[in-house]
Amino acid sequence: MKKVIKIASKIENLRKVEKIIDEISNEYQIGEDLYGNILIAALEAANNAIMHGNKLDESKEVSLEFAYEADKLKLRVDDEGNGFDYENIPDPTAPENIENVNGRGIFLMEKLSDNITFSRNGATVELEFNIK
Repeated sequence: MKKVIKIASKIENLRKVEKIIDEISNEYQIGEDLYGNILIAALEAANNAIMHGNKLDESKEVSLEFAYEADKLKLRVDDEGNGFDYENIPDPTAPENIENVNGRGIFLMEKLSDNITFSRNGATVELEFNIK
């Protein structure tokens, strides 16, 4: 199974991401806990692509590709931005960052997925979830 959606860089389009995750969860009978992990991590990845990658430029798209293979759900999120330094992200749990409004998205994606990789200088993130 492979599903691809492309969305304009508008926050409202996160609803489309949620809808496709609901469809995939129903199709593969994903349990409630894992569904929550996938949903939150995918929304964080898409939100980061919209806000930070494409800088809310509605003329730019975010592409999300879902693939199910060998009991793994893989999600690839691509934006049209220049990327970022994903190797030097401040720890959101550090005392000096605890009250910051932003900066938890990648931390959440790392904790909720079974594997996360960045490529294209950070303009692509791939998340992997063990389904069984």
